[in-house]
Amino acid sequence: MSPRNRLLAARIAFFLYLAAVVWLCFGHFDGMPDVQRSFWGIPIDKIVHFLMFFPFPILAFLAFDGYSAKPWLSVLGTVATFAAGILLAVGTEVGQARLTTYRSGDVNDFKADLLALGISSLIVLLINFRKLRK
Repeated sequence: MSPRNRLLAARIAFFLYLAAVVWLCFGHFDGMPDVQRSFWGIPIDKIVHFLMFFPFPILAFLAFDGYSAKPWLSVLGTVATFAAGILLAVGTEVGQARLTTYRSGDVNDFKADLLALGISSLIVLLINFRKLRK
């Protein structure tokens, strides 16, 4: 696959990912069967939030051709991606609280989102630094 096609595929994947996040955050899922409430003492909805936001930095990095020739640009890009992820997380929680009657904003959901964004951003930064050293 050519680099141009790879970049286009990454951008399409990122767009589809964002659409899925919006659908998951604002969907009305009353007809779903009851599931286990926790896993190893962690509430399932917090695990779902973590898993939902973990791919954001990775997909953003790929979609915007994140590899940089300079370490400081890599750090700046990672911080910008992390900040964009925070805006998405805040937007979903505020949107759930203010725009829906069937969802509520939860600060603990936001904390799970932040944890996922932070870990994933760190992984992206470390991978980019490793690529720079080669």
